[in-house]
Amino acid sequence: MAGSLTRCVSRGIFRPLKSVIQTKVPIRHLNLLEYQSKVLLENHGVTIQKFRILDSHEEAVEASKSLNAAEYVVKAQILAGGRGKGHFDNGFKGGVHLTKDCNAVASLVEKMVGHKLITKQTPKDGILVNKVMVAESVDILRETYFCILMDREHNGPVLIASPDGGMDIEEVAEKTPERLMTLPIDIYEGITDEMALGVADFLKFQGKLRQKCAKEVKSIWNMFLGVDATQIEINPLIETHQGQVVAVDAKIQFDDNAEFRQKEIFAEEDFSESDPREVDAASQNLSYISMDGNIGCLVNGAGLAMATMDIIKLHGGSPANFLDLGGAVEEHQVEHALRILTSDNSVKALFVNIFGGIVNTATIATGIVKVLQKRPISIPLVVRLEGTNVQEAKRILAESGCSIEAVSDFDAAAKKAVAAIN
Repeated sequence: MAGSLTRCVSRGIFRPLKSVIQTKVPIRHLNLLEYQSKVLLENHGVTIQKFRILDSHEEAVEASKSLNAAEYVVKAQILAGGRGKGHFDNGFKGGVHLTKDCNAVASLVEKMVGHKLITKQTPKDGILVNKVMVAESVDILRETYFCILMDREHNGPVLIASPDGGMDIEEVAEKTPERLMTLPIDIYEGITDEMALGVADFLKFQGKLRQKCAKEVKSIWNMFLGVDATQIEINPLIETHQGQVVAVDAKIQFDDNAEFRQKEIFAEEDFSESDPREVDAASQNLSYISMDGNIGCLVNGAGLAMATMDIIKLHGGSPANFLDLGGAVEEHQVEHALRILTSDNSVKALFVNIFGGIVNTATIATGIVKVLQKRPISIPLVVRLEGTNVQEAKRILAESGCSIEAVSDFDAAAKKAVAAIN
């Protein structure tokens, strides 16, 4: 979830949604690189900087000249913040640079592409940079903040705006709440001309810029609807010395349930920075998050997964992952899940904890047995099954001839899994 910015509105104040991290609920969010977000903005009529994308330095000079800019900003493209203050594994400092020299652009790109950028938000070894964005540097006169997001408390979309852009919006909300506009949007009526002009006035765009800002506001709203976004945050939305209103940076989140409508956008997702096991799991409609423990967990349902991880910790163990099979699970998904778990060398024991409501526990048992018959595993396996068709499931495990520690009691099963490590 690195690079994502999930927020909600509470009494007119933004607050981070920390519960996702605290409870370790796996929520998949489509993450786009900066340049991909800019393409979407431009396609929906939002004014952005002109830019080019490079994967080598060879065409950097020509690409820079085509921008016809007085100054260029060169930015490494990874899904992490703090790029400007980061450093590369080759010793080069900074993932964001300004220059007026086309030849210098080529040199900067060469030092970035193919090297790992290390920031406060990346793994300690950094993230490999495959692409670099070269954009015209904008002459900023003033920065503002603009965002549209879906909010539970308002039961729909909410517009957030502040004349104080380019900074932490939570800080603005805390110290100067009067400089934060919170405006619920009627999903049927949308953002009217009157509302858009009111936002422009609040953001202090005057004269011809008032109409330009209103146009940008409506374009962002149309994009919000058009791409099934759950959030579009523009920080900053700037005013230039040349009298333009430009969206300089954007963070976009999408409704994953709308993937069937947004196939082109979801096809753009870059998995190069993702854990291959998470990508593998997602391909089978499984939810997987790697952790730093040594007991692999295979469960169904986020609530049971959290309880399983908690009880492992309670008895002195450490969960190695969060792997949720979901509700309508089939045998092949069970097989796939076990293969993912056993591919992790840090996993020294497996704990399968299933409560079958929708799930038929016999399906789980059959899937487990098929895996073990094809490829026996060398680490302890503790299985606790309860719920639908559990007697048949227990019979399948008992008659399999496989090395399985079947335990009915949740607490006793967790103790067995931890004891197998110790």
